[in-house]
Amino acid sequence: MPEQLHHYRLTTTWKGNRGSGTSGIGTYDRVHTIEVPGKPILTLTTDNALYGDRSVLYPEDLLVSALSSCHMMSYLYLCAKAHVIVTAYVDRAEGRMVEWEKGGGRFEEVMLRPEVTVQNASMLERAKQLHELAHKICYIANSMNFPIRCEPVIRTA
Repeated sequence: MPEQLHHYRLTTTWKGNRGSGTSGIGTYDRVHTIEVPGKPILTLTTDNALYGDRSVLYPEDLLVSALSSCHMMSYLYLCAKAHVIVTAYVDRAEGRMVEWEKGGGRFEEVMLRPEVTVQNASMLERAKQLHELAHKICYIANSMNFPIRCEPVIRTA
């Protein structure tokens, strides 16, 4: 199959002008929206404790979400192809980011912890093996420059 090019378009709009714009570090709100045509609008803010709102999504939340979701979708696809019947899937993913003293920072690691339920015991070994392949074909994981680890737990219904 030839390479296919995918494009993703969205609009990010800052909503945080409190009247004086960015005239000072504490004068503006960090809230903003992301709109993808035909999809729900996301509201985000900063993870900075002084200026963010803990009840609103952070871009960092979305990065970890994207990795978890992409791995799951890749995994379910592979299971369907391999006749491994998954009946439940929950991932309690975590990301670890370091913030540098000089400013900025980076993700050091994301840990995926999928708990997968398969239909019967004969599927357990193959279900576990498919996580490694799912990681190899995950578009988002292939785009990262930090380790993404996966510690799956597989059980039967």
